[in-house]
Amino acid sequence: MRIAIIAPPFICVPPKNYGGTELFIAQVAEGLKQKGIDVVVYTNGESTVGVERRWMFAEPQWPIKGEVYDNLKDLNHSSWAIADAAPSCDIIHLNNIPGLPLSRVVRRPFVYTIHHPQDAGLSEFYGYFPDVEYVTISDFQRAREKMARMRTIHHGIDAAAYRLREQKQDYVCFLGRIAPLKGTHLAIEVARQTGVPLKIAGEVQPLYREYFDSQIKPHLDGKLVEYIGEADLEAKNELLGNARALLFPIQWDEPFGLVMIEAMACGTPVLALKGGSVPEIVCDGVSGYICNSVSEIAERLRHLALPPRQVRAYAESHFSIDRMVSQYLDLYREIAAGRTSAAA
Repeated sequence: MRIAIIAPPFICVPPKNYGGTELFIAQVAEGLKQKGIDVVVYTNGESTVGVERRWMFAEPQWPIKGEVYDNLKDLNHSSWAIADAAPSCDIIHLNNIPGLPLSRVVRRPFVYTIHHPQDAGLSEFYGYFPDVEYVTISDFQRAREKMARMRTIHHGIDAAAYRLREQKQDYVCFLGRIAPLKGTHLAIEVARQTGVPLKIAGEVQPLYREYFDSQIKPHLDGKLVEYIGEADLEAKNELLGNARALLFPIQWDEPFGLVMIEAMACGTPVLALKGGSVPEIVCDGVSGYICNSVSEIAERLRHLALPPRQVRAYAESHFSIDRMVSQYLDLYREIAAGRTSAAA
């Protein structure tokens, strides 16, 4: 069996810093290779994923420049990739929307992993391609879609890439895009209520520069609140591993939230507001706490005493790469055998 996995062309696979979708693609591709599956990833020329790689565009481009230009670039990349993959690949696994219309004209089975939150326009668009096998990344996400062929496969990570730290330092952290819907300002409020220092890491995208300048930057004093920029894997290990907790005060319906399982793999509990997939990822009282307000997060932090080994063990048992890759491989084999069901 030969599988083509198509990534958007904008970020390296795996990503150097920001890029949850690209990290997912790298982990699935390399996991499949370890199981003896022939895999090719269509990405950009600077990607280093350890399988066969093909590309149209030699260099990554992030942040993107604008909707029209970048949609055309993604369409160009996706159509080329599908045309290249179709003669030799048994299944084409998409991770970007521009490839979906070509499922009408290319006689190969398609899988599409939905990485975005539910959107009425996108849901309507998906409905035009009923033969595609859709994968949602949380049950919360799946419950809001209506495609006939659909199943949930939770993300997984390589726990070996994350170091367990049993001795924590006196700070909490926020890791993610600096954006209102991610609740960075609420993480600052937790620090102010508790007096526990907060370290913030993540990308400031142009769209949210004003938010950063007006609601985050004025609180950066290098003592109670510190911004350390973007974080690669090594920086994540240090930031997450030494923190007393990861703050995840989201203000939207998070489709998954990969950073939560990264923190847990470091033995660091997650203090999150309830939204989207959070109840599927955080086991309340075991790997963190699911809270109803910022004040409740602050109160949980004051009395936090979850054992790091317990937190990591939960991540290893529920969110391993092997579990994720095995579920995708089961799906591919069902497709190849013509045995897929309407709702797995």
